[in-house]
Amino acid sequence: SQYTSSEMRPFLDRHSLTCSYSKKGYPWDNAITESFFKYLKKEELDRKVFKTIQEVTLSSFEYIEGFYNPKRPHPANNMLTPNQKERNYFESL
Repeated sequence: SQYTSSEMRPFLDRHSLTCSYSKKGYPWDNAITESFFKYLKKEELDRKVFKTIQEVTLSSFEYIEGFYNPKRPHPANNMLTPNQKERNYFESL
């Protein structure tokens, strides 16, 4: 229902985005996102106290762009960072 709200539907249409709905009781569709949020909360957000949503936004951005993508190796990427994996992919084209 959140994807059909009066705010969400126009946003999706404006950006040519398509919602992906999996079948009920199939949690694996969301596993990658859940895994990322687990580390975001554990390594960044749970260790701080925020007073404004802007502080949360900035902290999340700094974690993703300053640590998670450029410095944090991932077992699923053969221990490469996301930035290294992406760079290797585009160099191979």
